Amino acid sequence: MAREVAAQLRARESLSLGEPLPRPPKTRVMVVANQKGGVGKTTTTVNMAVSLAQWGQRVLVIDLDPQGNASTALSIEHRRGVTSTYDVLVDGVALEEAVQPHAEVGNLFVVPATIDLAGAEIELVNVLSRESRLRKAITTHPLVTSEGDDRFDFVLVDCPPSLGLLTLNALVAGAEMLIPIQAEYYALEGLGQLLETVEMVRTHLNPTLSVSTILITMYDARTKLSMGVADEVREHFADQVLKTAIPRSVRVSEAPSYGQSVVTYDPGSPGALSYMEAAREMVTRGVRA
Repeated sequence: MAREVAAQLRARESLSLGEPLPRPPKTRVMVVANQKGGVGKTTTTVNMAVSLAQWGQRVLVIDLDPQGNASTALSIEHRRGVTSTYDVLVDGVALEEAVQPHAEVGNLFVVPATIDLAGAEIELVNVLSRESRLRKAITTHPLVTSEGDDRFDFVLVDCPPSLGLLTLNALVAGAEMLIPIQAEYYALEGLGQLLETVEMVRTHLNPTLSVSTILITMYDARTKLSMGVADEVREHFADQVLKTAIPRSVRVSEAPSYGQSVVTYDPGSPGALSYMEAAREMVTRGVRA
């Protein structure tokens, strides 16, 4: 409990200073994935993206989940017919043609997902280099390859809760993985399979991929279960786990229904401050590395 309160106080103090964090030397492409549903994957993508933007980072979110929940939570248009990740993966449309700026958060840009993406895995089966379509799209985007001030500092890819071809595209495209793990009984269920897939991708398709960041979500400091799960995760993945955990919060859960992140919906809430502190920690870790 003391650790979470301290993190929130650090975030509040840093925000009051209004100082942006140092930008990374090059674009960090991070895949947000966990095959287990309900772990706060999309919630983490959205809130970390907004928090990073608040810290002065230029951020691109790529919604790779056919449900389009990240697009919804960021109030990005994603009706059928809108240029989306489907067009990028299946038709080879340039990524920059699908990018939409966020209406209210400066430095934040989104490539939405439409329902068409649900059929992408079938359509890509016989396509040449089907697993590297996203990597090609990202690496050829001028604001990823650029060294200018307008380049993206972070690209966050929100994956579907499965280990299919869409997630494989993300794993091949990314250099880092951000894995949200909920502080609940089945927290580590399925994680072994995910890490096996990561190792397979590293061996055969993307040797630079690493699990750089693990974030504990839905943490309730009042329960022994949450504390026990958090301790177990930290014991297994000591260096990768952020010190900041995201508390279980009604505000975090209800923010998407208003088309917002909790960071913009209720900036002073424990959930918002925790995401801000987690983002600060992720940025400064990368700078030290």
